[in-house]
Amino acid sequence: MAKVREQVALSDFTTLRLGGPARRFVEAATDEEIIAEVRSADERGEPMLILGGGSNLVISDDGFPGTVIHVATKGIRRDDAGSANGSGGVAVTVAAGEDWDAVVASCVAERLAGLECLSGIPGLAGATPIQNVGAYGQEVAETITLVRAYDRERGDVVELPARDCGFGYRTSAFKRSARSVAALDGWGGFTGTFVVLNVVFGLNRSPLSRPVRYRELAHRLGLAEGERAPLGDVRAAVLGLRRGKGMVLDPGDPDTRSAGSFFTNPILDAGQYAALQGVVAARCGPDVSIPRYPADAGYVKISAAWLIEQAGFRKGYTGQEGTSEGAGSPGLPGARISAKHTLALVNPGGATAASLLGLAREVRDGVRDVFGVDLATEPVVVGDSL
Repeated sequence: MAKVREQVALSDFTTLRLGGPARRFVEAATDEEIIAEVRSADERGEPMLILGGGSNLVISDDGFPGTVIHVATKGIRRDDAGSANGSGGVAVTVAAGEDWDAVVASCVAERLAGLECLSGIPGLAGATPIQNVGAYGQEVAETITLVRAYDRERGDVVELPARDCGFGYRTSAFKRSARSVAALDGWGGFTGTFVVLNVVFGLNRSPLSRPVRYRELAHRLGLAEGERAPLGDVRAAVLGLRRGKGMVLDPGDPDTRSAGSFFTNPILDAGQYAALQGVVAARCGPDVSIPRYPADAGYVKISAAWLIEQAGFRKGYTGQEGTSEGAGSPGLPGARISAKHTLALVNPGGATAASLLGLAREVRDGVRDVFGVDLATEPVVVGDSL
């Protein structure tokens, strides 16, 4: 039977260490417990939040007025047949409650290629399809073959092949189906139409990684883009890069008390990119180039971190209320931009969800005012809004 408690502090379950109490908090260790609790909350018409690792989640200081279901399911199964990736394929079925980085580490150790660039990402495996988790040139959409989920509309468990998951840049059909009365946690499950129970990844048996497509990672490994490297070397390099940006959880490092990248890299069409080039030339000089990444034909993905910095928001910035000049100090309490990575907003101690969201609004609006580009928020905000 699921363990039920009341008035549980949600700050203990988010990587930001922010969030007020849950009225009702359920620890669900089996698929059956998850389904029963979801059905019960739906029958009561009660607000519901499916909580995983809490690493992509901002919960208001007022907390959550309904039921929070904390996913704690376990289990990993490997089958040599059934991979969609050809010879040497292995289908790896992972329960929603499994720690994501532990899954990646085990696959690397067993010489299963396809997830190695996703090392060090905090949270649980079950929500990786929701956000289409990606980093350093890999996305889970490249390897997911099947998602098993509870369909709240039908009241039944369904199996969705990858083609029906609607994957896009940091999004999916799961994320887009979220109900307006609910909220989702992009790393640990969600309360949209579907509640993820298991995810199947199609990996390849190989001592070498998939081709390394991300320039920074290739440089770290001493490779040309598109070359391959031993899986362990790629994992170690990714972890090193992430630690340098405060993106690997470390209790002794306040810069890791974040929700990861707070904004996604904007994807612009040709007209929008041309307009941005004109603004950048006028503001920064005609020879300044905008950092950009591969995107679909006709579109350009640009660096959100670069836009934020060029708009005047530097590492360690605490917001207009941080100091009289507006340029805060990393040593001050309260929400601030990470001292290591411009895309991360952190709680070094003493912050509130309200102060963090206030800083997010300031950064978002500042980039829009300077460059005319709207930054999309990556973490999910529960009980408040930007």
